[in-house]
Amino acid sequence: MTKMAEQPLKILLVEDNPADVRLLQEFLWDVTSAQFQLIPVEQLDEALEILKQKSFDVILLDLSLPDSQGLETFLKMHLQAPAIPIIVLTGLDDESLATRAMQQGAQDYLIKGQVNGDLLVRCMRYAIERQRVEEALRQSEERFRVALKNSPIIVSTQDKELFYTWVYNTSPGFVDEGIIGKRDLDLIAPDQVQRLLEIKQRVLATGVGTREEVSITTAQGTRYYDLTVEPLRNEAQEVVGITCASIDISDRKLAEEKIREQAALLNVTTDAILVRDLENKIIFWNRGAENLYGWRAEEVYGKDATELLYNDELPSEVGTALLTVIAKGKWQGELTKVTKTGKEVLVASRWTLVCHQDGSPKSILTVDTDITEKKQLETQLFRTQRLESIGTLASGIAHDLNNILTPILAVAQLLPIKFPDLYPEHEHLLEILEDSARRGADLVKQVLSFARGVEGKRMTLQVKHLIKEVVKIVKQTFPKSVEVVMDLPQNLWTVCGDSTQLHQVLMNLCVNARDAMPNGGTLTITAENLVIDENYARMHLEAKVGSYAVITITDTGVGIPPEILERIFEPFFTTKELGKGTGLGLSTVIGIVKSHGGFVNVYSEVGQGTSFKIYLPAAQETETELAQELEPLAGKGELIMVVDDEPAIKEITKASLEAYNYKTLIASDGIEAIALYAQNRNHISAVLMDMMLPSLDGITAIRTLQKINPKVKIVATSGLMSTSKLAEAATVGAKTFLSKPYTVKELLLTLQKVLNT
Repeated sequence: MTKMAEQPLKILLVEDNPADVRLLQEFLWDVTSAQFQLIPVEQLDEALEILKQKSFDVILLDLSLPDSQGLETFLKMHLQAPAIPIIVLTGLDDESLATRAMQQGAQDYLIKGQVNGDLLVRCMRYAIERQRVEEALRQSEERFRVALKNSPIIVSTQDKELFYTWVYNTSPGFVDEGIIGKRDLDLIAPDQVQRLLEIKQRVLATGVGTREEVSITTAQGTRYYDLTVEPLRNEAQEVVGITCASIDISDRKLAEEKIREQAALLNVTTDAILVRDLENKIIFWNRGAENLYGWRAEEVYGKDATELLYNDELPSEVGTALLTVIAKGKWQGELTKVTKTGKEVLVASRWTLVCHQDGSPKSILTVDTDITEKKQLETQLFRTQRLESIGTLASGIAHDLNNILTPILAVAQLLPIKFPDLYPEHEHLLEILEDSARRGADLVKQVLSFARGVEGKRMTLQVKHLIKEVVKIVKQTFPKSVEVVMDLPQNLWTVCGDSTQLHQVLMNLCVNARDAMPNGGTLTITAENLVIDENYARMHLEAKVGSYAVITITDTGVGIPPEILERIFEPFFTTKELGKGTGLGLSTVIGIVKSHGGFVNVYSEVGQGTSFKIYLPAAQETETELAQELEPLAGKGELIMVVDDEPAIKEITKASLEAYNYKTLIASDGIEAIALYAQNRNHISAVLMDMMLPSLDGITAIRTLQKINPKVKIVATSGLMSTSKLAEAATVGAKTFLSKPYTVKELLLTLQKVLNT
C-alpha cells in the first residue's frame, strides 16, 4: 500500500478531543508520507456546513460530540453526505453503538486507543473504491447519454408517493427541473390522468414492470405514448419508487389509423383485392377476396398465390401478365381462377406494380372482379344473336334454293310429257331428278322452320294429346331396350299452335334421345303448368313473365359435352356420322318453338343424360286456380340452407326466401354444406340441395346429412330431372324434387309442403 492515489486523500475528521485529533494526524503523517489532506472540526454543525462547500473522500466521525450524541450523529451526517464513506469512531465501552451505525449505512468503525495501520488501509480502500465507482458512474452516464442522444425518449423517476424526483428529456438533452417535486395530478387534467395513475400504482404494488400505450388529451390535441414502467428498488430490494420511459408515438398512431380507414374502405368493395410480394407470397387479402375465393385472410398470408388460385397447370396468360406488369407497371385481362372448393371463376383482373421510394419493385397489387355470371349471360345473348343471324342467312338461302328447285322440279315433271317415247333408263333418271328436287324442297322447308317458323294453322291445342300420340309411336318403333315413361297432369293448360309442327318437335327430341342411348335406357316425357315470374325470368335470358305449359323430354344417355352444348341448335351442326343426320333436327325444334312464342332450355351432364324443356305460352287457364296459386305463403322465420354452385341461383333464391320471411344459410358445394349443417343443425328447418355440385355431389351430401340428422328435411333440385335422379334422391331421403329453373311460387309451395310434413 505504498503507492497512493495521484490526488491527495481528502479526509474530514469530526472529533472534539484535541489529543485524539493530534494522535490520528501524526499517525497518518507517518504512514502516508503526507499524501492526504486532513481537516479537523469539533462539532457536527460545523462539519455539516463544510460539507455544503467541499467534497471529501472519507469522513472520520466521532459519535459523541458537544452538539450531538450517539446514533443520531451518524444519521445526520449520512443524510447530509450519503455518497461519502463514513468511518465512525467510538470508545471501547460503546462498540454496540458503532455496530448499529454500521447497520444504518456506515462503512466501518474504529475504537479509540486501538488505532493502527488498519486506519490508513481502510481510508485508502474506501477512497480509491469511491473514485473507481464515481469514474464508472461517470462513464456509465456518458454511455447512457450517447445511447439516448437524439432519441425521442423521456426518462423519469418517481418516489412511492409518485412525486417526480428526476426527469430527463433525451431529445433536447436536458434535465427538466420544473417537473421535479410535482405529481401527474399537478400536470395533467384529472379526467386524463386516471389510467396513467392506475398503471404506476400497479407497478408500485406488485413490483412487476409493464409496457402499455397511453393517450393524453390537452388543448393542443391528443398525443400517444409508448410507456414502460419499472419498479425502483433500494439495496434491500425494496420498492422505493418507479422509473418511467415514454416515447411519443403519435405520428405512428395517426398513420395506423389512416391505414385502418383505408383497409375498411378496401373491405367495403365487393372486388377481390390482394397484394403479393415479388416472391408471389400474399401479404394483403381483403374481405372481397374472402367472399370470392373462399379463403380467410389468416389462411392465405405468406402462402404462394399461384398454388391457391390456379390449378396444377398455370395458364400462359399469367406468365404474360407477370412480364407485362414488371416491364410496364400494369396489366389487365381476363383470367380463370379457382376457389377454395375447386370451383372455377372467371375474373376481370387488373395488376399494378407497387414500388419503393427509390423506384425499385416492391409488390404487385391485384384487383379481381367476378364476371362469371356476366359471361354466362353474354354467352346466352351471343348464342341467341348467332342463331338469329344464322336464321336470317338460312332464310335468304332457302328463298334462293326454292327459286332454283322450283324450275328443276317443274322440268323433271314436264319432260316425260314432252317426250313420251323416252327410253326407260332415261325415265328413271328423270324420276331421280324429281325425287332429289323434292328432297331439296323438304330440306328448305326445315331451314325455314328454323329461321322464322313455318306458319301453319294455329288452333287451341291440348298438348297432352300430342304427347300421348308421340309416346304411342315411340313405343312401337323404338328398340325394346329403351323404356318410355310418361307423366301428365290432368289439368294441363292448353296452348295455341300448329299440331303438325309441335308433333315434329316432340318426335325430333325423342329420336335424339334414342340415338343418345345406343345401349338402352329410360326416356321420360312429362308436362306441367308453370307461371314464370321475374325471379325465374332473371335465371334465363329468353324467358318472359307469364303462364306456360312445359314439356320435358329426358334421357339417361351419354350426355352432351359443354363445348358441343353451345352449338347444338345451329343448322347443319351434327355429331352424327356422315349420312346419318342433316344437323337440322334441333334447329327446326327451336325455330318452331320460337315461332310459337316459347323457348327451350337444355340441361346435360356427360354420362348422366340430357333434359330438354319446351316452354309454350298457355292459351287459357282457370282464373280462380291461377289467383290461388299466385298467393305464396310467407314463412315464420325458418332457417333454410341453400346449397348451389351457381352464384345467380344462390343470390336469387336467398332474396326470394328472405322476402317471404325466411332466413337463409348459403353453401357452394357439398363439403361446405356438411360443415355448415353440423354447426347449425338445431336451427336449420330445411335444406335446398342441388344434385350437381363440385367437390362433393348432392347425393353424397344428402347421405351425410342423413347421418348427422336422420330427420333432416331436404328438397332436391336439378335442371336434369331424370327418373333415376328422382328415384335416387328419394331413396337417400329427399322429401321432394324441385326442377330448375323454379319460380318463387314453386319454391315457397315446395318448402311449405316439406316443412309441414
